[in-house]
Amino acid sequence: MSAPLGSKANPSKFEVYKDLPDDEPYFVIRARDPLSSALVELHAYIGAGQSGSAHNKLAEIMAMTASKPPRPSDSPKYRETFQISLAMEKWREG
Repeated sequence: MSAPLGSKANPSKFEVYKDLPDDEPYFVIRARDPLSSALVELHAYIGAGQSGSAHNKLAEIMAMTASKPPRPSDSPKYRETFQISLAMEKWREG
């Protein structure tokens, strides 16, 4: 059985990790995250300008998460995620 597309053993032809500058912030979403495929699909819809599909996918994501209690907003994992997001914005600004 061959490795799935997007894995370390079978990277996408658009894989950028090897070209990532040392100072560029990045965020990895792993397949074991139950939201991973939906979040990647949402990103693809937004990038393709398919706003209706993006809206539908976001609604699906919100429905998936509605039944689970959220992690506290002071969760170290989420605090770091927001810090990475801010670092990405600052990095793009140069």
